Amino acid sequence: MSGFSHTPVLLGEILEYLAPAPGETYLDGTFGGGGYARAILEAAPDCTLWAIDRDPDAIARGAELAARHPGRLHLVQGTFADMVGLLDEHGVSALDGVVLDLGVSSFQIDDPARGFSFRHDGPLDMRMSASGTSAADLVADLSEAELADTLYQLGEERLSRRIAKAIVAARAVAAITTTQQLAEVIRAVVPKDKSGIDPATRSFQALRIRVNDELGQIERALAQAASLLAPGGRLVVVSFHSLEDRLVKRFMTEATGRTPQPSRHHPGGMVARQAAGFDLLTPRAVKPTEHEVSANPRARSARLRALRRHDAVGHSDGMERHV
Repeated sequence: MSGFSHTPVLLGEILEYLAPAPGETYLDGTFGGGGYARAILEAAPDCTLWAIDRDPDAIARGAELAARHPGRLHLVQGTFADMVGLLDEHGVSALDGVVLDLGVSSFQIDDPARGFSFRHDGPLDMRMSASGTSAADLVADLSEAELADTLYQLGEERLSRRIAKAIVAARAVAAITTTQQLAEVIRAVVPKDKSGIDPATRSFQALRIRVNDELGQIERALAQAASLLAPGGRLVVVSFHSLEDRLVKRFMTEATGRTPQPSRHHPGGMVARQAAGFDLLTPRAVKPTEHEVSANPRARSARLRALRRHDAVGHSDGMERHV
């Protein structure tokens, strides 16, 4: 894997909001290329870092970094939506901070064999865990209506019905098993965008999200991460498209008690609101600087949001209902 490179997005901002300190315990729920993990370990000597990734290749890559920080970096294969159970197996029940990078790993995008990108021809796979239903399976088995709904709901693709119809017609002639085959089917029926975005972009996003249950994983991961935070602990999340960011924004808004108060004339307005257990550290999403985007175009759509658990112990924040 030495031919691949990884540039962590919003790294300075991640460290600012996570504020790693010596002796504390953190979780990188999306280890990926190890960029955040490496920075956290270097920023806070003697801190302990747990790192989760569903991709066995990512865990294997992390062995070298773990060897450089013996006893400090602990790698765990699994999904971040199962972080409570995974950490409980190792006797960890509280964390001083959690960081989640919801973007697809550069290693996955740039490896043609993983089938995430239409920029390189490869098997139509897209599985982060390298197991289960692949994108090729979905393209082969979903009905035209199911394909259209998937592309519209998860890719926000306005021409979803046209694309679904084209896919069904194409697969009747020959199985669609590679990224280039699928991209060509889509490009044949979707006009080029003035922005320069490839016509296949939204459809590939939609299939990838469905293959990996990304939105469901994110919802469960956010709730579990918040439940694991010790008093003063911080949750820092970087998202890369609007569907992800909406989930993060809504979760943090609710966790910090910033949802609108019901009207006093509405039955809900008569019920006392539960005290929020968290403070919002980012009233607005933090975006990368122009300099970072220039140096790393993949950072363009990144958005960072963060919250902090109150210092006071014994409060009730209602997080258990989400786990």
